[in-house]
Amino acid sequence: MSTYTEDNRKVTTHRLSEMKSRGEKISMLTAYDYSMATLIDQAGMDVILVGDSASNVMAGNTTTLPMTLDQMIYHGQSVVRAVKRALVVVDMPFGTYQGNSIEALASAVRIMKETGADAVKMEGGEEIRESVSRILSAGIPVMGHLGLTPQSINKFGTYAVRAKEESEAQQLIKDAHMLEQLGCFAIVLEKIPAKLAARVAEEVSVPIIGIGAGGGVDGQVLVVHDMLGINKNFSPRFLRRYADLNTIMTNAIKQYIDDVKTRDFPNESEQY
Repeated sequence: MSTYTEDNRKVTTHRLSEMKSRGEKISMLTAYDYSMATLIDQAGMDVILVGDSASNVMAGNTTTLPMTLDQMIYHGQSVVRAVKRALVVVDMPFGTYQGNSIEALASAVRIMKETGADAVKMEGGEEIRESVSRILSAGIPVMGHLGLTPQSINKFGTYAVRAKEESEAQQLIKDAHMLEQLGCFAIVLEKIPAKLAARVAEEVSVPIIGIGAGGGVDGQVLVVHDMLGINKNFSPRFLRRYADLNTIMTNAIKQYIDDVKTRDFPNESEQY
């Protein structure tokens, strides 16, 4: 098993740019709490995303929309306390940056000041241009997010693959160039055709991180609960499960219950 731990320096936005330049793939995974973030960081992850997917996997909501700024800050604080190496990016939740660039900057400033994170992530293209620009002007690094944008689920009404039509694909390419020109340090492309994602990665100078966007991009991101098999209710084509913790944890809990019921736990060596 290969682990990229030869360089234990803190990962920065500049280092991600260097990785793209030399063709080194970027690894990115979500985390929402101290314990999980500790494991992920120790394993050598390049980027940890404090995702608003916490709404789904931590809070049990069906969409990411209910997440509040205070909740994202709480999760961000928990993750940052654990991390020594990875670049930590915090999602800006729905309603904190769309349509009001002044509020967007205030939200981003709170995230950076109160969590100690390295950057924020925002979903959208031309429609959030002013907010992205204002946040960047304050010296806050921004990661973009195009393609399937879960915060817009009520607009599109489906989680199907985006940008399959030529017009939408061209708009995505245009938006990617715009985000690059504004100064975003990286862009996530979610659930779009692999050929389109590879073209974007080739055309823009900033790292492109894919989720369901094929292997022609500069890095990959998954939700940790999905790739570890904790959550078994979500099985898209792009997901590879690296463990079956759902079964392992369920069996362990059942064994604990049985040991308590049969008085096997605690035994004499496990008491004072």
